[in-house]
Amino acid sequence: MDALTPSSLTTRRSISLQHVDLSLGRGASRVHILKDLTLSIAAGESVGLVGPSGSGKSTLLMVMAGLERPDSGAVMVAGEDITRFDEDGLARFRGRHVGIVFQSFHLIPTMTALENVAVPLELAGDGEAFDKAAAELEAVGLGSRLNHYPAQMSGGEQQRTALARALSVRPEILFADEPTGNLDEGIGRHIIDLMFAKQAERGTTLVLVTHDRGLAERCDRVVRLRSGTIVEDVRPAERVG
Repeated sequence: MDALTPSSLTTRRSISLQHVDLSLGRGASRVHILKDLTLSIAAGESVGLVGPSGSGKSTLLMVMAGLERPDSGAVMVAGEDITRFDEDGLARFRGRHVGIVFQSFHLIPTMTALENVAVPLELAGDGEAFDKAAAELEAVGLGSRLNHYPAQMSGGEQQRTALARALSVRPEILFADEPTGNLDEGIGRHIIDLMFAKQAERGTTLVLVTHDRGLAERCDRVVRLRSGTIVEDVRPAERVG
């Protein structure tokens, strides 16, 4: 039996990167960000990406989400080689399979909470977009804030709205890049508890970028990067004792 595979997870891979390289910038300012990086994540697994600033953890998330293209290597996500898609194909792929929560909430200021959450559902052609958006907001405790605009909501409420939007299409994979970075500790803990609860409830794969090692260790695995390479890949539960 493979000791590295939790019994609660399927062995089906949700994300698989093989020998990924990525450099950014031009000429003398060009920087080698990811270096021959190989990583596999099982469906339903939660993985925390940690490392110092500049280690490549956020760039790695962007590659997995199809928001950055590697210079070389294979990136398989939800059974698709996303490096073969053009920009429109990547957008359609993300609309079907991926939810993303950023440190900055990225809500549309001229739209209500309900309208913001409905956007990806509408883009997917879902005729029940607003009913489903309302249900997602209710699920994150914002049922009374449907018609409020971002400027009328606290930071925690805005991030819960962003989480509801990310989850609204029932994605296979949820990416979260420092989702509590703009929140105070208590509100941030509430957001994280909510995110993990929804991930467990729905069996979603979760990739979480964080500078907080303690937060990362709530995940099934902690992957630590340094200078664009993986230097540690451990399961906190197995390391105890």
